[in-house]
Amino acid sequence: MRSMVSFVLACAGFAAASVSGAAPVAELNVYSARHYPSDDALYDGFGKATGNQVNRVEASGDQLLARLRQEGRNSPADVLVVVDAGNLWLAERDGLFRPLRSAALEKAIPARLRHPDGLWFGFATRARVVVYNKDAVRAADAPKRYEDLAEARWKGKVCMRSSSSVYNLSLMASLIHHLGEEKAEDWARGLVANFARGPKGGDTDQIRAVATGECAVALANTYYAVRLMKSDKDADRAVAAKIGIVFPNQDDRGTHINISGAGLLAHAPHPENAVRFLEYLLGPEAQALFAVANNEYPVAPGVAAEPVLSSLGSFKTDDLGVHVLGANQARAQKVYDRAGFK
Repeated sequence: MRSMVSFVLACAGFAAASVSGAAPVAELNVYSARHYPSDDALYDGFGKATGNQVNRVEASGDQLLARLRQEGRNSPADVLVVVDAGNLWLAERDGLFRPLRSAALEKAIPARLRHPDGLWFGFATRARVVVYNKDAVRAADAPKRYEDLAEARWKGKVCMRSSSSVYNLSLMASLIHHLGEEKAEDWARGLVANFARGPKGGDTDQIRAVATGECAVALANTYYAVRLMKSDKDADRAVAAKIGIVFPNQDDRGTHINISGAGLLAHAPHPENAVRFLEYLLGPEAQALFAVANNEYPVAPGVAAEPVLSSLGSFKTDDLGVHVLGANQARAQKVYDRAGFK
C-alpha cells in the first residue's frame, strides 16, 4: 500500500477511517475516472502535504456516475474526477455537484475551462488533432481544418473511433456551436462517406492505423501521440515516426480542446478537504505532474508543458467555454446517428 493512499476496487466500499478507540483519521474520498499511474503521485503528494488519508475508487465515468446516482445522499465520495467536459456535464445535469467559490481556483483557471457557477474545474487540457501518414500525405496537403476531413479527396482514407466516444461527442458539440446543427450534420455525413473502415478502437488504434497505411488520416488527442513518441518500445516509436500532426483550424476559430476536471460532490462528507484537494490540483507540484507524467497541457500559469508535447508546437485554441460541450452532448449523438456514424 502506498503512503497515505488506500486503493479500493470500484465495487468495494471505503475502509474504516479509524480503529476503535483511536482519533478519527482526516480523510478524503475520491471517485476517479482517470487511470494514469502518474495520478498515484498526486494522491500521495496531497496526503503528505495535508495529513489526509486519500481513499480512491477508480472506474469508468459512466460507472462512477451510476454509482453516485444510486448512493444518493449516502455517498461517501467527496470529489469526482473525470476526463472530458461531457462527463462533467452529465454529473452537473444530475445534480451531483455542489457549487463552490475559491479565489485560488478562479485565479489559476481561465474562465472558459471552469463552470460559470463553480460546479467543476478543469485542471489539465488536451487538444484533438489531425494525424496523417507522412508517406501517403504531404504536409502541405494534410487537412488543415476539421471540416476538411469531409472533403471527397479523403474518400476511403479516414479512420475514426466510435461516435459514442466522449471525445468525438465533444468535438461534434463544438461543431454544432460553431457551424449550426445542419452544417455539422453535413460534415458528419461527409466524414462517414470517407471512412476507410468502420469505427473501432481508441485513439492509439487510430494512430497505429494511420502509421500502417490502413488509412491516411485520423483524429486523436495529443497525449496519445506523445505517449508513443516517448515510449521505451521501439515499435511504438516507429509508429510515431511515421505520422505527422496538424493542429486544425488555425486560420479561424482554433483547435478543439478538452479537459480533465473535478468538482465537489453534493453530499461530500469532507467538503473542506475536498476544496483543499481541488486547490492542490492547481498548485505547481500537481500541475507539473499532469504536464510531465501524463503529457497534458497544464492550466495554471507559469507551468511548462512536457518537452516532447511542446515540440509539437504552439497553437491557437478554440476559446469556446467547455461547459458548452456538455450542453450539446445529446444533440451531438443525434447528429452522428442521423449521419450513420456508429
